[in-house]
Amino acid sequence: MKVAVLAERIVGERRVAAVPETVRKLVGLGASVSVEAGAGLGASVADGAFVSAGAGVGDRLAVLAGAELILGVQGPDPASLAGARPGAWLAAGLNPFGAGPEGGRAKVDGYAAAGIEALAMEFMPRITRAQSMDILSSQSNLAGYKAVLDAAAEYGRAFPMMMTAAGTISAARVFVMGVGVAGLQAIATARRLGAQVSATDVRSATREQIQSLDAKPIFVENVAGIEGEGSGGYATEMSPEYQRAQAELVSGHIAKQDIVITTALIPGRAAPRLISDAQIASMRPGSVIVDLAVESGGNVEGAVPGEVVERHGVKIVGHRNVPSRLAADASALFARNLFNFLAAFWDKEQGRPVLDAEIGDAIRLTRGGKVVHPRLFQ
Repeated sequence: MKVAVLAERIVGERRVAAVPETVRKLVGLGASVSVEAGAGLGASVADGAFVSAGAGVGDRLAVLAGAELILGVQGPDPASLAGARPGAWLAAGLNPFGAGPEGGRAKVDGYAAAGIEALAMEFMPRITRAQSMDILSSQSNLAGYKAVLDAAAEYGRAFPMMMTAAGTISAARVFVMGVGVAGLQAIATARRLGAQVSATDVRSATREQIQSLDAKPIFVENVAGIEGEGSGGYATEMSPEYQRAQAELVSGHIAKQDIVITTALIPGRAAPRLISDAQIASMRPGSVIVDLAVESGGNVEGAVPGEVVERHGVKIVGHRNVPSRLAADASALFARNLFNFLAAFWDKEQGRPVLDAEIGDAIRLTRGGKVVHPRLFQ
């Protein structure tokens, strides 16, 4: 089976879908691997490292010629996949609900028309046996870490409490909104830097997770919350009563914070608004907000994708594609997710992976020239 690893062409994308470690493992399974020239440069992986691992390196046409499996970080333009075998698999983060060049339904339709079987790795079910294949978790972990570093870079003060001969510097107060994978890593990182950390989430089950990281949980009490926890541990939308109670609680708490990091996402929906302009105005000048959901509509009013803006003396950080800002580590984890996925289903007799229904049906967007995933018809 020929595996093609493509160079990313989305502006600002520095990750790569395979690294020498996973190339060697794919070759060990019996695959033939071809990597597009320059694919790893943004992640500090030279073409020669891929060659040493057993891959061929060439231009996109040569790499795709006869390919049965195409690996990418973000979904490539369907028109750029000419030369792959009919029915070839494409495994990448395909963002079918997104807009612009990074994703969207039009791109999915293009894969169907091109005869590509598109596998959206971000649709991987959150079940025990698929944990090692979960690109959302691996990339969100790094995003939560980097969000704290980005906040520290913009914050004009120190994080830890410092006792000096000239006096004492108080620890920075960090508030994390949304305690998923990214939020938990943000809490842990801020605590390691010496900050005084608090956190909130609409899922009551996260209270113990927050406390386990030595942070203070901030929760609405005695009010019905979300209608139900979403699939995979995600939150669904909050009830109106909970929204009002949370807004009151957060408004009082946020005014006392130096740094706020928001991470709340609802799959397939616009990111929920967590911080209003009035709440930003209540924070003291020099405070920092990092919005990790800025590309999905944003948790913070006034956040701008790809920019650091200032409102009421508060900096709002809206970096795009935060995992790509740690391209080497993000690529290594992403590549391992892909390899773990392929290895779990590798059939030695057929010399290729054969998906089962539970995971195959969960991630397959197109097949036989048609869009087949039910979520794309809702």
